[in-house]
Amino acid sequence: MSVEITSKIVSYSVKQAVEAPPLAEENPLTVRIPSRPEGTLEAVSEKISYVGAEGRKKVYLLVSFMPVEGVLNGKRVVIERPVEFFFPSGQLSSEHQWITATMRSLSLAARGGYVTQAVADLRKVAWDKGLVRCGMNRWGKPMFHDSEVAAIAWSIQQILQRRGFLDQDGHQVPVETLVQRYAQRLASGQPWQPPSSEEPVRTEREAGGRPTVVGQCPECRGDLIMMDGCPTCYAGCGWSKCG
Repeated sequence: MSVEITSKIVSYSVKQAVEAPPLAEENPLTVRIPSRPEGTLEAVSEKISYVGAEGRKKVYLLVSFMPVEGVLNGKRVVIERPVEFFFPSGQLSSEHQWITATMRSLSLAARGGYVTQAVADLRKVAWDKGLVRCGMNRWGKPMFHDSEVAAIAWSIQQILQRRGFLDQDGHQVPVETLVQRYAQRLASGQPWQPPSSEEPVRTEREAGGRPTVVGQCPECRGDLIMMDGCPTCYAGCGWSKCG
């Protein structure tokens, strides 16, 4: 089709392409997930064994994970997040009902984006039946917890740490690191592996026998001794009040 120009052309302009508006920032760590999605999710099954005043107990726990999208620095990214904590019903009893209720609450916290804080808060729960032994710390020393709730919460932290969601101290891994780990997993087809544990830090005995005990280590429940004017764990876990 031709167009006849009947007047003088005095100027012209080139139409500029319309740029798409930038994507709104959306942290994938805090994106709220309304409910557990239908279908199959990747899950980790853990057998938790602990010893308390009532003897040895064993429970099974399942933690499900799913990829969650978000926007960082104007780019779409994907990370992996825990979305469900499940306590199999076959082990239910009157004394384990509170565990089921807690797992439901943790699942809501996971889908709400604040599971790290929720699990850390559970580790502070104490009871009047004495310490509960569960697991080993990274120095190979037994871990003692203030209650069964705290012991199971610590076990959950270990699952999330091995999955790369938390660091070895139970703190949240930065979202940028989570993005990198998930991308590497997709590229290699291999799950992220935590680094090897640190070598135990050992202290030498002072001449004249065992040093004077000044307290109990909050990390491994071992003895604290004074070293360079600072309470330090004598059991070898490396904890020191002065850092």
